[in-house]
Amino acid sequence: MSDFSSIFVFAILTYSLTANAQQNPVISYISKERVVNIGDNVDLQCSVQYASNYPVLWTKINYENPSNNLFIAKDSTLIVPDPRYSIRHDEASKTYTLQITKIQEIDAGLYQCQVIIGSTSKITADVRMLVRIPPVIADNSTRSVITSSGATVSLHCYASGFPKPRISWRRENNDLLPTGGAVYRGNVLTIHGITKDDRGTYYCVADNGVGRGARRNVGVEVEFAPVVTVDRPRYGQALQYDMDLQCHVEAFPSPSVIWIKDGYQLNDNQHYQISIFATADEFTDSTLRVITIEKKQYGNYTCKAINKLGSDQMDIQLIETVNVICPPACGLSLLSAAVSKEASLFPVVFTVAVASFFIHLQSY
Repeated sequence: MSDFSSIFVFAILTYSLTANAQQNPVISYISKERVVNIGDNVDLQCSVQYASNYPVLWTKINYENPSNNLFIAKDSTLIVPDPRYSIRHDEASKTYTLQITKIQEIDAGLYQCQVIIGSTSKITADVRMLVRIPPVIADNSTRSVITSSGATVSLHCYASGFPKPRISWRRENNDLLPTGGAVYRGNVLTIHGITKDDRGTYYCVADNGVGRGARRNVGVEVEFAPVVTVDRPRYGQALQYDMDLQCHVEAFPSPSVIWIKDGYQLNDNQHYQISIFATADEFTDSTLRVITIEKKQYGNYTCKAINKLGSDQMDIQLIETVNVICPPACGLSLLSAAVSKEASLFPVVFTVAVASFFIHLQSY
């Protein structure tokens, strides 16, 4: 080889070595976005070339508070004292692998591989990790509603989770929704011109395919004026016996129930006894007992119910009959009469029984 050739080769080798010595670090590979489940184990990989003299860090980025980023590992050394984290370095591939075990919801976020090349400069590559999270219904969702007939009501339901939950509405017992159909999809269920038939329990269901989903019961109460009904418009009973007149009231809020005869409100006394009891949140029953009926107590009675939204009433007629109607006439008064009648027959029955006994003895 000539002297010129030797000098040329030497120059090339010298340039190559110098160029390599001055080559800046390069991140040649970073893991793609990962979507994982709670409890999984995850490997995040970062391959760095020409970084033998530069520190390599794994960091979890806090965008809301950048000064509070979580520095997890430096080179092959773990910084965070958490047994769920570990770091591996493969020298051959120049790859730093961050492993996170038993993934939790708080592990979701942006992870950054950093190569520090100066006091104010670095090169970075990011990988986002998304954690599948079951739906959780938000506190700003509707819990219950009290409204009046004819109003427009909106029921709201929002949920967090990943993937983004889908919201649907159902009704108790799969009853039809006021909007039509058994299911409505969307965050807001709006009911126009609500009626008492629309009251009840509505279900907000949030589902994203993770876990069993979430459900919230939304109670809808509709205030409405009383509606009075009666089993029978006419009752009959014989003189001197009791009779019960009954009416039923549907109303919300709970009504006051009164009984009226000849323009006067009745109260408990020796002639009348009034009973009022709730059978459900919107249902009230009332019974007026007319005690030991006298002639003047026959006639028309009115059952009237009142609440803040209005009133309603129904008339019931009490008429005289020859026959005794049971119940309630089969109570104590009728039993007393029967006992008295049997007592009056006792001497006759006793006499017949004694005569039969002596005849029986003579036959022997």
